[in-house]
Amino acid sequence: MSRQDGSSRQVTTGPVDDSATPILHVDMDAFFVSVELLRRPELRGKPVLVGGTAGRGVVAAASYEARRYGVNSAMPMSVALQRCPNAVVLRGDYRRYAEYSDRVMTIFRELTPLVEPLSIDEAFLDVSGARRLHGSPAEIAWTIRRRVHDETGLTCSVGVAASKYVAKVASGRAKPDGMLVVPAAETTAFLHPLPVSALWGVGRVTEESLLKLGLRTVGDVAAMPLDALTRAVGPALAARLSRLANGIDPRDVETRRVEKSIGHETTFDHDLVAPDDIARELLRLAADVGVRLRKAGLVARTVTLKLRYGDFTTVTRSRTLAEPTDVARRIYEEALVPLGELVGDGRRVRLIGVRAEQLRDAGGGAPLWDPDEDWRDAERTIDEVTRRFGRGAVRPAALVRPGGPGLMPTAGAGWERDDADESGRSSERPRP
Repeated sequence: MSRQDGSSRQVTTGPVDDSATPILHVDMDAFFVSVELLRRPELRGKPVLVGGTAGRGVVAAASYEARRYGVNSAMPMSVALQRCPNAVVLRGDYRRYAEYSDRVMTIFRELTPLVEPLSIDEAFLDVSGARRLHGSPAEIAWTIRRRVHDETGLTCSVGVAASKYVAKVASGRAKPDGMLVVPAAETTAFLHPLPVSALWGVGRVTEESLLKLGLRTVGDVAAMPLDALTRAVGPALAARLSRLANGIDPRDVETRRVEKSIGHETTFDHDLVAPDDIARELLRLAADVGVRLRKAGLVARTVTLKLRYGDFTTVTRSRTLAEPTDVARRIYEEALVPLGELVGDGRRVRLIGVRAEQLRDAGGGAPLWDPDEDWRDAERTIDEVTRRFGRGAVRPAALVRPGGPGLMPTAGAGWERDDADESGRSSERPRP
């Protein structure tokens, strides 16, 4: 049995059929803020924000009191404070958040080995094999909520359903500090009255497309002929939305999360105009991506550049490599090609990002011809120096001397280019 209060919150309050609902989605409530309130209890009941305040700081988390003013995560802090001028802003302690996350995830794994963390504050659990020891899915959900509160002082919301998608929607409906079980037989009855924005993959643009077709609820999407939906949003998204709208989500809980991409981006305190300054930030980001790739034992086949201009227009450009790489210099140079086409002429850049995609294990064997061999060896040596002496012990010369020679075009400061070989490509080596 479930009830809905005056808001959209919906929770289970009595016996319910959970016999075919082995999937749990557990989501911590306002996690960063809640951890901060453990040591600042005098702020309970007040609008609290965690995030950066300098320049273009953004909101990392907002208390439910702040959300009533229309404040949400990823919002520029300046906008958040305009909407909620009396908010208390805290800088945040991300090491502390990670410690609490580890404690919560340990509780999950003590109840079932099938845990798929989605982020620092949420996870899917499959409790199919935990019934004999810990009870039914609803009982396990109650146990999780009790233990999380007793052992950490934090609260969480839990969705219990037959699939991952429905469990995630249910946990969102139960927030804050609630539990909602969606019996398998009632899946479509639960989903169909919800707005189309409840469907995974429906952002603002897709929502507008669906609304123009008169599709306002998940049930409207479920009833839409697939060919008409395909004409509106394309075949891949149409097929996925149709399945989800009908409660079909066969994905299993994956205990080993495989990275789909690795990337870094930064928003500048002030818009950048000079191409060399922008390229220098790209080099810094590419170095971070390369480190993460090597640490994870992965290589990437595609490099994607992301730029956001001062007017908030955002563009992305991707390049596919002849050979997958974990070399920061290669990532930088591939992203630098489209960068040269997208900056200059006084265009102001607000944000830049670089992402490595199409990842695979680095153990697949080296190519017969490796143009990055010298750089790969150099970067692995830097990894070892960093491990021993700390981050920043060794950096590219361009990052140490920001006023030094330019980084545009490709052959920039601190790098030498050999003559092109018979393949037409140039090989590079670190300057002695």
